[in-house]
Amino acid sequence: MNRSKILTVPNLLGFYRILAFPLILWFALSGRENLFAVFIIVNFLTDIADGYIARKLDMVTDFGARLDSTADYLTYLLVFTGIYIFKLDDFLPHIESFILFVGLLASTIIVSLIKFGRLSSLHLYSFKIGGYIQGIFFVILFSYGFVTQYYYFMITWGIIAAIEHITIQLIIPEMKSDAKGLYWVIKEKYSGQQNY
Repeated sequence: MNRSKILTVPNLLGFYRILAFPLILWFALSGRENLFAVFIIVNFLTDIADGYIARKLDMVTDFGARLDSTADYLTYLLVFTGIYIFKLDDFLPHIESFILFVGLLASTIIVSLIKFGRLSSLHLYSFKIGGYIQGIFFVILFSYGFVTQYYYFMITWGIIAAIEHITIQLIIPEMKSDAKGLYWVIKEKYSGQQNY
C-alpha cells in the first residue's frame, strides 16, 4: 500500500487515538480524572469523525478498518481502566452485568484471534450504535453521575451486539471489514455472494 493511502485524514485520526493511549493511561493511573475524561471524549469524537470522513470521501480501506478497530479496543481498555480507578463504587451494585459485558467483549477479540489470527474489523451497525450509546453514558458518568436506567440500556445493547459479533465470526470463513450485521452476512451467504 502506498503512503498516500496510509496517510489519509481518517487514518491519521486512528493513529492519534493509538498514540494518545499511553498519555490517557497515565492520566488515569496518576489520578487526573478530569484530563482522563476530556481525552477519552476526544477519542470518542475522533472515532466518529474518522468513520464519517472515510465514508464521505470514499477513503474506506481494509488497513483503515484494522487501524480503527485497534484504536477502538485500546479506547475500551482505557475506559475500563478509568472506571476501575475513578468509578468502581458506582459499578459495584451492578458488577455481574458489567463483568458479563466485558467478558463478551473480550470474547469477540479471543474468537477473532483464534479463528483469523488478527483483531476483528467487522464494524457492525450494532457495535457502531453501541459505541455512541457507550460514549453518551461515559460523558454522563463523568459529568453528572451514574444513571442506572441508562446503564442497563447500554449494557443490554452491548451484550446483544457482542453476541451478534461472535456469531458472525463463527459463521464467516475469513475476516472481512464492514460486515454490517448478521442479517446481511446470512443473506449474502445464502445468495452465494459472500462479500460480507
